[in-house]
Order: sequence, then structure tokens, then C-alpha cells
Amino acid sequence: MIDAAGAQRRLLWLTALRWLPVGVTFGLTALLPLERGLSLVEVGAILSLQGIVALVLELPTGGLADTLGRRPVLLIAALIGLASTVLFVLAQDVAAFAVAMLLQGVFRTLDSGPLEAWYVDAAHTADPDAPVEQGLARAATVLGVSIAAGALGGGLLVAWAPLPGSSALVLPFLVSLALSALSVVVTAVLVVEPARPRRRVRGPAAGTSGLLGALRLVRRSPVLRALLAVEVFWAVAMVAFETLTPVRLAELAGGEDAAGALFGPASAAAWGLFALGSLVAGRAARRWGVAVTAALARILNGAFVVVMGVVAGPVGLLAAYGAAYLSHGAASPMHNTLLHRQADTGTRASVLSANAMVSGGVYSAGLLALTVLAEHTGTGIAFAVAGAFSVFGALCYLPAWRAERAAGRT
Repeated sequence: MIDAAGAQRRLLWLTALRWLPVGVTFGLTALLPLERGLSLVEVGAILSLQGIVALVLELPTGGLADTLGRRPVLLIAALIGLASTVLFVLAQDVAAFAVAMLLQGVFRTLDSGPLEAWYVDAAHTADPDAPVEQGLARAATVLGVSIAAGALGGGLLVAWAPLPGSSALVLPFLVSLALSALSVVVTAVLVVEPARPRRRVRGPAAGTSGLLGALRLVRRSPVLRALLAVEVFWAVAMVAFETLTPVRLAELAGGEDAAGALFGPASAAAWGLFALGSLVAGRAARRWGVAVTAALARILNGAFVVVMGVVAGPVGLLAAYGAAYLSHGAASPMHNTLLHRQADTGTRASVLSANAMVSGGVYSAGLLALTVLAEHTGTGIAFAVAGAFSVFGALCYLPAWRAERAAGRT
């Protein structure tokens, strides 16, 4: 059996290998299909397939990880992710790209939650009082650094373009594929699960036990319902700073070409700030508690999104963009820590999946609403509305704060 510190070290290595390939192809997923002749409308359609699959499969796959175990689901997910990347690189038409993105959606849903759930279970098996929020904060730091480093590396690979007769966009995908294959091997070696009770359920119903347990938990836990409600507010702000920033930047910088030149380095820097925010949050939680840290980070994030809407130039926009990612990195591991406190071994991955499902559903609806608002009133108004709306989500941390104070008194 590994100890809590050993589980944390494994989590950090596995997180780095999971997100470094994502960073290498960051921003290129839409460019390769465009280069191969697809229209922008077609690219938007195929990319939306990933979100649709995630919305449909998120809860059932979380239940599968709770029932069958984290390790097999992680390995299956990684293999599907490899297949998706291979198909994406080889695709030449809409149908092939669509199949690749459907597989990518399956990969993302299977991969959402099991690694964190494995870490928390392993740490608590070794030490029931292990401060898992510190491990989750460090993992989020590693995530941000990995994406930032990968994005810089991917940009250098595109500029290098050493493969004659081939698109410069292909090499980053091949490097990402090799890193993902290494991740499969490392996952198989490092993810050693604690003993799990044997389940009698088999076949298609194998994932229902954890799923039903999570649904029962949501029904009887006001703290968990409030945490899921946070995502209703938070996802709207994420639409603004994650998706609409290039559009806002193009308005302020004088065109799409200027925005593209500025946004690449800015996004890499933003993910570095995300990592710093996660590191700071782990230390802040020791002083103020997890719930207070999460709430403050959400308030700051919403405020910075409002600032992105009211600034008059690209420098101010990108500064506020970086600050939004700094607070984003602080909020995410604290929010997940509070989710883990409401779950147990049999429902942990399902609870994370329920959170992701709420976030993804609201994100899709918010994207539709904010794009319409931005088209009629301008991106500045859309950002200000999204940020102001998001701030109210901090109130949903009150039940978790009360529970944390009660646990501290006990």
C-alpha cells in the first residue's frame, strides 16, 4: 500500500502526462480541419460533438468508475484518446473528423474524475486525515504548467516544421500522440487501487450503482446541491474568458490577425498564472479554510471578467485575462476538494461527473446566450453581464462553509 505522500507524487506525474499532450495541440484543433478544406461552420459542428457526447455520458461513466474501479476506466479512456488522435491526424473530410471528435468526447467523459477519485481514496486509505486539498491544489498547478509548457512547445514545433511535404500542423499532433502513449504506460504502472468490495452487478448495468448512489447523495445533501449550483454561475463566466476573449481582443486590437498574434503567448502565460493560482490557493486554504478560499476566488474571477468587459485597450484586456486565469486556478482545486468531502469511495467519481455535467450544460446554454448578446450589444456588455452574474455564485458556498466550521468545532 502506498502512503498519502506517495499517492500525491503519483497524482502529479500522471496529471503532467495527461495535460502536456493537450498543451502541445492547444489552439490547433480547429486549424487542422480548416487547413484540410472544412468550412468554419463545419468545424464548429464537429467540435460541438465532443460536448454533446460529454453531456450524455458524463454521469453514466462516473458511475462506471465507481463500480468497476478507477484504473480500468482510466486505461480504457487513454486508449480511446489515442485512437481519437490517430483518426484526427488522418482525417480528410467532415465524416472522419466527426468520428474522431465523437471518440474524443467519450475519452473526456471516461477520463473526467477517476484520477482524482483514485488519489483521494488512496490518500485516505493510508491516512484518513490526509489534507487532500493540498494534493489537488498542487495537481492543478502541474496542470497549468503542463498546458503552458505544451502550448509553447507546440508553437515552436509549428514554426520549426521539419517534415517536408507535410503540414506544419501535423507534427504537434504526432508529438501529442507519443506523449499520450507514454501516459498509458505510466498510468498502468502507477495507478494501484486500494482493495474494493466485489460487485455482483455485471454488464451494461455495472455503472448504475455509483450513479444511483450519487443521485441519492445529491437529493439528501444540501451542501452538495449548493456546490453544483455554483457551476450554474461559474460556467457563464467561463464562456466569456475562455471562448469570447479572442473575439473581444480582435475588437480592441484592430482585427483577427493582430488578435491571433497576441493571443497565443497570452494564453500560455494565462495557464502559467492558473498554475500559480492553484499553488496560492493551497496555502490560503490553511489560513482561511477551503470554502472561504473557493468563494473569494470565484468573486475575484467574476470581477476580473467584468474588467475585461470595460477596459478600452488590448493591454488592459490581456492583463485582466491573466488575472481571471489566476483566480480560475485558485478556485478549481478548492471547489473539487469540497465535492470530495461530500462523497465516499462508492460515489466519488459520480459526484465529479455530476459537477461536470452541470458545468457543461450551462456552458453550452451560456455560449448561445452570450454570443447573441455580444452580437447585439457588443462583447463588452456580454463580458460585464457574465462576470457580474458569476459573482453571485459565491453565495452557494455558504452551506459548505457552515459544514466546514461545524467539522472544525467537532
